[in-house]
Amino acid sequence: MRRKPAASPSPTPSRPRIALVLQGGGALGAYQAGVYQAMHENNLTPDWVVGTSIGAINAAIIAGNQRDDRIPRLREFWEGVSHPDAVDLRQVPDATRQLATWMTTLDTFARGVPGFFAPRAFNPFAIGLPVPPEEASFYSTEELRATLGKFVNFDYLNNKEDGIRLTVSAVKVTCGTLVTFDSDQQDLSVDHVMASGALPPGFAPVRIDGDLYWDGGLYSNTPMEAVLNDEPHQDTLCMMVDLWHADGPEPRTYEEVQTRQKDVTFASRSQRHIDAYLKQYQLRKMARELYERLPPDLRKPSDRKQLAELGADSTIHVVRLPYAGRDWNMASKDVNFSRGSIQWRWEQGYQDALRGIEVSHGCPFQVSDTGVVVHELPPLMEVATG
Repeated sequence: MRRKPAASPSPTPSRPRIALVLQGGGALGAYQAGVYQAMHENNLTPDWVVGTSIGAINAAIIAGNQRDDRIPRLREFWEGVSHPDAVDLRQVPDATRQLATWMTTLDTFARGVPGFFAPRAFNPFAIGLPVPPEEASFYSTEELRATLGKFVNFDYLNNKEDGIRLTVSAVKVTCGTLVTFDSDQQDLSVDHVMASGALPPGFAPVRIDGDLYWDGGLYSNTPMEAVLNDEPHQDTLCMMVDLWHADGPEPRTYEEVQTRQKDVTFASRSQRHIDAYLKQYQLRKMARELYERLPPDLRKPSDRKQLAELGADSTIHVVRLPYAGRDWNMASKDVNFSRGSIQWRWEQGYQDALRGIEVSHGCPFQVSDTGVVVHELPPLMEVATG
């Protein structure tokens, strides 16, 4: 039974900050919407949402609406961009369901997604001719600009007092640098969200303050480092959604090679960021301990000030929610906007998040030697047997 939504209290010394980290993954992002719904209904509304690409779009809808409007806006968005299926996918054999999904995916390539992107008519770029940089793509995303304007209240999003903090990432085209846009540091607009999802060559870069930006997933598809590098450090419960799988079988067909290539390209690099954070955490801890061992006459006020700026010991608990997939190893799974697939992903995200919330209930927040603790979801069999 789904519980009635309740207001989420603000972070306090006795309650950790709650962060939600969302990858890029196109149509797979419906899974993220289900994750948020479960958090919302179980009093785990995030204080901070960090997203890239479709994760940035979901994050903007969450942060850009008042609490009671978030789930309806997410549902309206995903229903609007999903394609009707030729058959009821729940009532047909798996082979028929796979064929129907392929047909829907081919339709997406040919005609785009209403409210999201559409093929450019008479496009010189498609035949190798130069075009203005903002038009250097196969599809136009002007429809997405209108959709974001409809579903995201940017005045509310940029209200530092009441809103959820939003961070989105994008890559500066001319130098390949990853840039984060943070509502705690600046007002965010439609352009910042669209830049985070401007994946070439399908989508054109977006110009912000004179610079062109592409999808942040080209550099780091899981923006976990934004949470790890945030200063000052504080106790945080982080729900991290993984849409791609670094591990997988050896590919034997062209389709399997393409699928494995995408998974490897966009899979989480979070462990690398966590390892770097742990080294930094231990160095900070050692510096504070060494300072305390100094004789009082050697403890300079300037040193104490610098140590204070490093922040106190804190713990980040990361609950990883991996999308299990129901995509028949399709390389185009991120372009599969089939309505049945969208609905399945949403529900799967909801169910997985409920399991993740149970895991989070046992996360202790006290000074630790580790700094970061990663929790994997237990197998479904373990959940069923208690």
